[in-house]
Amino acid sequence: MRAMIVDDEAPARSELRFLLEETGRIDDIMEASSAREAVEKLMEGKADVMFLDIQMPKTSGMQLAEALHKLKNPPAVVFVTAYSEYALEAFEVDAIDYLMKPVDPDRLNQALDKVQTRIKPQPQSHSSVERIPVVKSGRKVLVPIDQIRYIEAKDDYSCIYTDNDRFLSTISLAKLEQKLAPHGFFRVHRGYIVNLEYVEDVEVISSGILQLGVNGIEGKKISVSRRRVVALKRALGL
Repeated sequence: MRAMIVDDEAPARSELRFLLEETGRIDDIMEASSAREAVEKLMEGKADVMFLDIQMPKTSGMQLAEALHKLKNPPAVVFVTAYSEYALEAFEVDAIDYLMKPVDPDRLNQALDKVQTRIKPQPQSHSSVERIPVVKSGRKVLVPIDQIRYIEAKDDYSCIYTDNDRFLSTISLAKLEQKLAPHGFFRVHRGYIVNLEYVEDVEVISSGILQLGVNGIEGKKISVSRRRVVALKRALGL
């Protein structure tokens, strides 16, 4: 997922960038200090979601959101503002969410969930979606995604685990998340993606952190980031 932060205040942009990076769900983050700069950057590269301040000099965030409707494939808009009184107007311009400053990490993740639902997957061949290219004994092989239990980030690689084997992939965890999210996979941590179909138990350890047990992987416990707990429980129906 690619995001753009549009805010005339640099500290606000930096804070939101930090929170977005902490989610582990954003591949690329662009920044703009004005509506004009935001449009110029959209012409240079696609953004899936725009986090947009409302009160900005010259062109307001609300005006920019209205103008985005003229684009063929406009980004989803999430307003990020210190003012609550524009909420109704925001949804009239088809905003996907409305966050109040300072931004709460859980609310940010909820907004990203909505964005993920809104975004339509890019057209791909059947094989590229249903199987993942990996390296095994120096050979390229294709692993069916329904055999994958979980994926772990390992340096510049992703380590893919099935019930009885382990493979390396040069595809980043962020790109694997995008590819696999529609198939029941969930980014539970900066370093882990889990196939929810194979989650067999959820344990709360003494520090209050959740750990997942994965069917077919004996003795393996995967920690859940505190920022992802609410979204994970919702995905598991807890």
